[in-house]
Parts: sequence; structure tokens; C-alpha cells
Amino acid sequence: MDVKRFFRIASSALVAFVVFVVLAVGSTWWWGGRKLQRKIDVAVQPVAIPTDTTAIAHGKYLYDSRGCADCHGGNGNGRQVFDESNGFRVFAPDLTRANPDIAKYQPQDWDRAIRHGVAPSGRPLLVMPSEDYNRLSNEDFGALVAYVQSLPPGPGRPGEVQLPWFIRGMYGAGVIKDAAEKIDHSLPPAAPVAAAVNAQYGGYVANSCKGCHGAELRGGHIPGAPPDWPPAANLQPGGAMKHYPQADQFVAMMRTGKRPDGTDVSRVMPFTAFAKMNDTDLQALYLFLSQK
Repeated sequence: MDVKRFFRIASSALVAFVVFVVLAVGSTWWWGGRKLQRKIDVAVQPVAIPTDTTAIAHGKYLYDSRGCADCHGGNGNGRQVFDESNGFRVFAPDLTRANPDIAKYQPQDWDRAIRHGVAPSGRPLLVMPSEDYNRLSNEDFGALVAYVQSLPPGPGRPGEVQLPWFIRGMYGAGVIKDAAEKIDHSLPPAAPVAAAVNAQYGGYVANSCKGCHGAELRGGHIPGAPPDWPPAANLQPGGAMKHYPQADQFVAMMRTGKRPDGTDVSRVMPFTAFAKMNDTDLQALYLFLSQK
């Protein structure tokens, strides 16, 4: 084969490859936009929202210890969650009644948003980790909403999500999934589990770990997370729990962010929330993870 013919063939192949990549990226980007606008039909029943001080206090505990404050702020006024140089920006909305969108929420809308990752309009809520909250019992869910509704009015800022082209493309290709794709919406709400230091209640608490550690708690790359984030630890037998032969070591790690040898655990673990878990929750979680 002469040199000119070789370069003609090579050039044609390169052009074809570039065209293929452009079309592939463009189509996944387009499908990402379509997925963002899809409507998800979730049949939910309104849950009675309590108004007594005991329920509201329990709701505050759940709000603080299950990660709600990490995104929406301690006062529910919303905050910047991501602001990456690649264009990935997320501002979690103000959850108080000052936000016109939130002011319209009915009990079933709170259910769709918190336990199903679906907005009142039916579109998916991006970044909202509803897989962590899908198995909340009606009692805990009601208490959580009761607390949020008790918050004084904030600035009223709505939520904002900006996806860079490559994340939107991965979303369109199904590499990254929103919470609504991960949840089995046909399941009824979880039955109440009495708070106690046992593995059954620990399994209930462990539902709040699934957003990062996965449905089976096997860890790995956190879907949709910035590329510089470390993978979530494997919480299955033989994984990270082997470093905590004693419950007090595990509890200390969850409260301080440090392993028994003094080294820091991943900086992306929401220790500001986990440190607020009470002894019953942390001891039960340890029992559940230790027996897996």
C-alpha cells in the first residue's frame, strides 16, 4: 500500500471515528435532557403530619442526623452543595414556606419528594438522595415533615441544578441514575421499627447509607459525584467493618471521622450529620453491619 493511500484511509477512519463520538455524545446529551423532563407516576397516600412537640423534636433529630441539614442547611434555608470548576453546580432549595414552590406542598407532595425523589410535577428530583429515605416509616416521615413545616420563613430561594455536558451525557446513557430510577415505587411504606440496640433496628438505620454505599452497601464509586471524590467503602463482610472489632471504636469513628489508628476517614462522609446520631442508632447500626 502506498503512503498516500494509507493516509487517506487513516484520515477517513479518523473522521468517521470523530463523527461517531460526536453523535454518541450528542445523543446521550439529548437523552439526558429527555430524562430530566420525564414524568413519573407515583401513587402515594397522604400521611397525617403530627403537630405535637414530641413529634417535631423527633423530626428535628432525623433532619439533623440523617443528612438533611448537610444539603438544606441547619435552618432549612438551602445552601450551595456543589460548585465545581467543571460546571457542576447544585443549590439545595429553601425548605421553608417562604419558597413559593414549597408553600404549595401537600402531604402527598412531601412523600413524593422525600421518599420517591419525584417533584409534585412528576419530574425526577436530581441529586436528592431519596433512596436513603424511601424506607422511612410513616411515623418518622410524618415527624420529619412536621419539623420542616415548623421552621420559620427563610430567604425563599428555589433549588438549582446545573449539569456539565459529560455528566448530562452519562445520565442520558444510564451510567448515572437519579433516585427515582433506583427506587421500587410499588413498595408500601416500611413498617415501624422500635428504636433499640439490635440488628433489626440497625438495618432500618442503615437505609440512610444507601445513597453513597449502594443498595447492597458494597461501596464503590458514588454515582454522580465529582470525579475527585474517593469511592465509598464496602460495608459487606470483609470490608471496612473489619477495622472496628468493638462497637465503641465504630461509634467513635462516626462521631469524629477518625479510624481507631487515628487516620481520617473519607472527607466526603457526612460526619456533621452522623455525629448527631444517638447511641441507640449508632450501636444498632454497628450490630447490623457487623453481622452482614
